[in-house]
Amino acid sequence: MGSVLSAANNNVRSMDWHDKSGFDSNKRAKISTYEYDSFQRIIPTLPDELSFQILARLPRMYYLKLKMVSQAWRAAITSSELSLLRRELGLTEEWLYVLTKVEANKLDCYALDPLFRKWQRLPPMPSLVNEEESTSRTQSSWFQMWDVVGSSIRIADFIRGWFHRRYGLDQMPFCGCSVGVADGCLYVFGGFSKAVTLNCVWRYNPCLNVWQEVSPMISGRAFSKAAFLQSKLYVVGGVSRGRNGLLPLQSGEVFDPKTGTWSELPEMPFVKAQVLPTAFLADVLKPIATGMASYKGKLYVPQSLYSWPFFFDIGGEIFDPELNTWETMPDGLGDGWPARQAGTKLGIVVNGELYTLEPSSSLDSGQIKRYDSEQDTWKTIVPQVPVHDFTDAEAPFLLAGLHGRVHVITKEANNNLQVMQAVLQNNTENSPSEENIIWNILASKNFGAAELVSCQVLDV
Repeated sequence: MGSVLSAANNNVRSMDWHDKSGFDSNKRAKISTYEYDSFQRIIPTLPDELSFQILARLPRMYYLKLKMVSQAWRAAITSSELSLLRRELGLTEEWLYVLTKVEANKLDCYALDPLFRKWQRLPPMPSLVNEEESTSRTQSSWFQMWDVVGSSIRIADFIRGWFHRRYGLDQMPFCGCSVGVADGCLYVFGGFSKAVTLNCVWRYNPCLNVWQEVSPMISGRAFSKAAFLQSKLYVVGGVSRGRNGLLPLQSGEVFDPKTGTWSELPEMPFVKAQVLPTAFLADVLKPIATGMASYKGKLYVPQSLYSWPFFFDIGGEIFDPELNTWETMPDGLGDGWPARQAGTKLGIVVNGELYTLEPSSSLDSGQIKRYDSEQDTWKTIVPQVPVHDFTDAEAPFLLAGLHGRVHVITKEANNNLQVMQAVLQNNTENSPSEENIIWNILASKNFGAAELVSCQVLDV
């Protein structure tokens, strides 16, 4: 049949076993490239062009069931033709994708449709070798993907073991993947497994509802930071395996989803780290990238020096893709960027503004702050956020920009995951207080003992 599935990337191996054929997105006037067979139409009494117009106007929530109508409907709904048409008509939908760790070495992915307030569970990530085989293949970069992303180890424990050798590297559990989005797809990068830092990359395509293996990174890295900028995915920092243990990485690389190729970036100079004595810096403090945000056409990377159990902020650096150079971050931005657990720093951009969430010392609330680039300072815009910083969780709370607004994703003591949005009352945006803020719960779901790992928004 020639179902119209697009596979533009090089070196792509999909876990979907349906046949695929190429499609020229520039030739949409006639939908003659779509043919299930020469006599069957999508809707028998209508031209396929009109059938596509009808399907494009249906909510995405219905697509999973509509694919079961017939093979012709399945081919149409999973085609790049339908995806392009929805984008041209301005009918794309933003969904929130939440990754949770159910138990040791198991990751579950869920998608939230904010319109219907319903959750859909994603298919499991592919497993290339079983768990028994992976224990005897520590020199291979391809491990069971459940194990790569999900792990019972905490980030703080991992870093403690990094400096104090609490764990032997050969015994280190799987951990440390990073997550990003590009062109309506979800990407999972690398990770750490036993004595190997992985360079593998997996992509989830929501139109096909499948995971695909794409071109690996140039370097294996774990606990790296990922961000999307100018049609490309950037991955920087993290750690790799060194001669005497784990080595913090100053390098970075950029992925072009259209060509499926990776290119190296210039190394982060960590300028502010150079003011410390070299011997002291090398033996005690390790420079690491603790976050990354795509802001005003550049990559903003906060940085820290780490010595268990303390993080020392050293500001950060900014990468300019046009000049292919790094520059020092303004003092107020870098030094005031609040840290989450284990020193990681949240940062999301909504409507061109940079936001973060600063937890309180009481561990039962926080503040949403917005960066003021003119005054080089972080300003509180929501003074009281009902989040609970469970000390044993990798990510006790997350931020997402959904439908042009900041949303907080947190887990309650009763195991309910909540997606919340703050609504300011009486036009008091300039001087918000706890009394004039109402929290709307967009969605709630009981995830049991699962922990939050990461979240992303896809517009498809």
